[in-house]
Parts: sequence; structure tokens; C-alpha cells
Amino acid sequence: MAVNSPLNRKLRMALVGGGQGSFIGRVHSIAACLDNRAELVAGALSSNPERAKASAGDYAIAAERAYGSYQELIEAESTREDKVDFISIATPNHTHFEIANAAVTAGFNVVCDKPLTFDLAQAEALAEAVTKSGVVFAVTHNYTGYPLVRLAREMIQAGELGEIQAARAFYIQGWLRTRLEESEQKQAAWRTDPARSGAAGCFGDIATHAYNLMRFMTGMVPAEISANLRTFESGRLLDDYGTAVIRFDNGGLGTVTASQISHGRENDLFIEIDGTKGSLSWRQENPNEMIVRQNGRPHQIYTRDPNAPFFTATASAACRLPSGHPEAFFEAFANIYTAAFDDIIRRSSRESIDPSNSIYPNINDGVEGMYFIQQSVLSSQQNAMWLPLRHRLAR
Repeated sequence: MAVNSPLNRKLRMALVGGGQGSFIGRVHSIAACLDNRAELVAGALSSNPERAKASAGDYAIAAERAYGSYQELIEAESTREDKVDFISIATPNHTHFEIANAAVTAGFNVVCDKPLTFDLAQAEALAEAVTKSGVVFAVTHNYTGYPLVRLAREMIQAGELGEIQAARAFYIQGWLRTRLEESEQKQAAWRTDPARSGAAGCFGDIATHAYNLMRFMTGMVPAEISANLRTFESGRLLDDYGTAVIRFDNGGLGTVTASQISHGRENDLFIEIDGTKGSLSWRQENPNEMIVRQNGRPHQIYTRDPNAPFFTATASAACRLPSGHPEAFFEAFANIYTAAFDDIIRRSSRESIDPSNSIYPNINDGVEGMYFIQQSVLSSQQNAMWLPLRHRLAR
């Protein structure tokens, strides 16, 4: 249920990144404004000042609020009477910390793309800054925004599947089967560059989504990890395939497998969860159906139906259309924004918020994602040695 705004206006958004040639910046702008609760009014759309200002027209940003850098944006917006309510960060990984830390320190709410930062140390420092400032901070692990994912989470919390004992999450792509980065393709170039992407390639880019989805849906708390990452495309500097085995505190086991070199695969994120009373499976490329299985009974297909008696209030609130009309990526992404908007409004009204306990992925989830990347890489470097995985911020 959306929180009514005492502001009597749309929330004002600034976008950092998302200039010409960007994919995810456009997604952020569409998702944030989808429900007419926010409007994009300012931006620093590129690290190149000329390109940043030239890109403003693509978003209908007025020239006076088309800034040449994020520093200029934060300084100027901090002194405006109509300053922005939140800043969205849609830039390569290595820039996330400096931008987010500056925004948080200036008191701006933030929505940041994943992974949270370049490395774990930056993530932990940013979490401290968020705690100190009290701002709302969301991380766009957008797959948690799908209605059936949220339904599955609540079914598991209610014990409908019994004790969760095993989970298998996969994110399989094929777009980096060849050295696409050598063709100066923008998205491939920075994702395969250790200086911009960080310690991991495939595991930092997409395995973090699979891991976050597993944590969100099952609620199981991780204990240890054993990972094996590989770079199959000769000459590439970061991993393009990997598998991790996770031991959870309750004795359960999980696996995360990610690939960017599997022919013909697009964005095939899927998860299977086994409990003592039943199992379920969900696939991002067919997001409006979920299969629930119990031995000796016909398989059940749950469809995205906000009016069905089996749908919870949380899952229904994530829907915008009646059953049978497909809802997908943009709507799920928008659900992260709308949930964060509720907390932004509460903060503006000086209501208390719990930034570590939210339906949207928060700063702690971002830190956990960075710890997962770090420990996966270290484990793989030590011949899949078992290493700790429970971060102190894990809930």
C-alpha cells in the first residue's frame, strides 16, 4: 500500500549516469516515473561534461539542471528551494561509492544500481555513512520486485513449504560468448574490465542477482561458501562462468550458477526451492507463473492474479494490471522505487524508518552482495576452499 505524500507533489529525481549509449539509466528513469509519483528534473548524465549536457534533452531535463558532474549536481541541488528528493546512480561499479557517499553525506536519499560498490571496504564505509545520515538507501536488485517472487517469499515465511532445505539459483546468459569487449561495445567493455567492474565479472554482474533472490525468497541466513569461477573466453580478464555452493545456518544447502558464455541464452534467471512440505520454481523469462509441487498431488501453477484469494496483500500491491496482461521487467524495477518512495515520504514527514528492514533491497543487502562477490573470488582462488559468508549486517 503506497504511503500518501504530505508533500502534495511528485518526488523530484536526479539521475547520475544514463547518458547516450546507456541501457540501465533509461530503465531507472522509466521505472521511477512509471506510477506518476516522481519526475526526473535534474541529471549529471555522463562523466564527460559535454556529453552529460547533450544527453539532457533525451530526458527532457531543463538546461539549468543539466550538470556536468555529480559534484556540481550535489552542490547546486543542495542550495535550491526545490532541490531533488533522491538521486539515482546508474554508472559503472567503480564510481558508485564516490557518488553515493557524496549524496548521502549531503543528506540526499539514494537509489543505487548493483553491485553496491567496487569492493567490500567501500560498501561497509557507505553503510556507516547511511546509518549516520539516516537517509533512505535502495539497491536495485530489481528481481525482488516481481509479484510472484514476493508471494513466494510470504508463502515460505508462513511455512507453506515447511522447512527450506535446498535452493538452486541460476542466471544464464550468452552475450559474452565472444570477446565482445574488443569491439568497443560499451556495456561489455566496462563489465569485463577489472578497473571498472571490480574483482568479479560474471559473478559480480549477474550471480549477485541470483544470490540476492535466493536470500530474499528463502530467508535462509548464509554460513559458508565454496566457489569455483572460470574464464573460458581466452584473453578475458574476469570470470565469465562460475558455480558456488552455500551452506546455510539452518543446515540447508544452496547453489548459485552464473554464465555469460552459454549459446542462445538471454536473461535466464530462475530459482528452485525445496522444503519439507513442498517445492516451488520461478523463472524470470516467464515471470507471471510459478510452479508449486507436492509429492502425490498435481502440480500447481500460480499465476499473477492480484484478485485471487491465494495472493497476499504485498504481492497484490506489486501488480498494476489484471491477470492475463503480462507485467514484467519495468514494473518489477518500479516496485523497488515505489517501496523506497514510501520510506522517503515517511522520512520527509519525520516518521521513523528502519533502513535495514524493508521490502526493497537496502544498504545491508548491498553490503551482503559485495561480501558474496569477495568471498566467491577468494574461495575460487584457493581451490574452492570453504570460507565464511555471513556478514555482520546479515539478517
